[in-house]
This record gives sequence, structure tokens and C-alpha cells, in this order.
Amino acid sequence: MKKCIVPFLTMFLLTSCNGWFFRPSPYTPPTPFLPPTHTPSIVSPTPVVIGVSSSTPAVATATAPADIPVTGNTSTPIVILSDTPSPTITLTVDAPRRSISMQLLGCNTSIDVTHSMGEVTNAYVTLKNTGNVDLTNLKATLFALDEGREHPDKTVELTSLPVNYQVSIKLTVDSTYRQETPIQIEVSADGGLFERAGEAACRDIGIFAPQPESLRTPVPANP
Repeated sequence: MKKCIVPFLTMFLLTSCNGWFFRPSPYTPPTPFLPPTHTPSIVSPTPVVIGVSSSTPAVATATAPADIPVTGNTSTPIVILSDTPSPTITLTVDAPRRSISMQLLGCNTSIDVTHSMGEVTNAYVTLKNTGNVDLTNLKATLFALDEGREHPDKTVELTSLPVNYQVSIKLTVDSTYRQETPIQIEVSADGGLFERAGEAACRDIGIFAPQPESLRTPVPANP
């Protein structure tokens, strides 16, 4: 009897335990090694709109300032603004000005045999350019109250007289023999009449008459 129970008991244990004291884990086949696959990129066509500009709004971000160490005894200068206007430099340009001064040095008389005029009166005059432009086509003319025929040296003409220059000239008119005569001198140039002066009786110049070689030659004016 014991011999029959032992085989049945053994079969029962084998049936209930599935033949194993410890149940093995289910078998999982190894995963084969496959090459890596790239994810395909999806390109969606974006329509191009002509004439419409799209702008991305800029977002302002505030950045917190970093900690800056404070140093004492700084030498930063302080600028003080004032309302005092700065001086203005003005350049002044003189307008062209024509001016001449005339000085009657004196007169003398002589006999003009060359022109068959007898006694003539000679007046010595100094002209000075006191303007700020050169004088051109300068003309000086002598008139006498008892003037006879017109003398060739009644008028003297000069091409030019520079600024701050002077010139001495001799003017001659046909006058009455041994008679004092009132005279008048007129000076003109390009731009019109500049000066007119007269004397009731021209004083005798004597030995102070200018030398003939110095006449009609412009020289720097005396200060």
C-alpha cells in the first residue's frame, strides 16, 4: 500500500509545482540590433506675400545692474552751466571810400615865351590820397579870374594815385601882368569831383617851390 501512495504523491507534487521548485521568468528573445533611423523633417510650404512686411515686435528686457563697488574720494569735476553768452567776434569790412586832400603850397609868376603868352601864374599843389582805394585818372585844373588864353599846363592828369601816397604838381594859367588874381583849383578822378579850393590871392612861394624832377611823381605820404 505504501508503495502505491508514494508514486501518486510524487506525481501530485510534480503536477502542482509544474516540475520546478522555483518558477523561471518567461523567456524573452534578444532584440536585434537595427541601424539608427533619422526622423524625417516635415517641410510645409509657406506662401510668400509680396508687399506686406512682417515685423517681430521687440521685447524690451530690463537688466538688473550689477553690483558696482562705491569708491570714496572721487575726483570727478562738476560742470556748472551758466547763461553767460560767449563773446562773438565780428569782422568789419570797410566799404570803398574815395577821398583826397589838397594843399596849395604857393604861387609864382614867370614869362612864357614858348607859348607867346607873356606873364603866367604858376600854382604848386600837393594832392594826397586819404581814402581806402586807389584813385585812377586823376585830373587837377587851375582857374584864374583874369585868365587870358588857355595854357597847355592849365590841367594836369595822372594815371593813378595809390592809397596813402601824395604827389606834387604845377598848374599854369595865362594871367594879367603884375596883377594879383584870385585862383581856384578843382580835382577829379574816376567817381566824380573830389575837391575844390580857391584863394583870393595866391601867396608867393619863393625859394620853396618843388624841384621840377620831383613833380608828378607819387611818393609815400608823410605821417
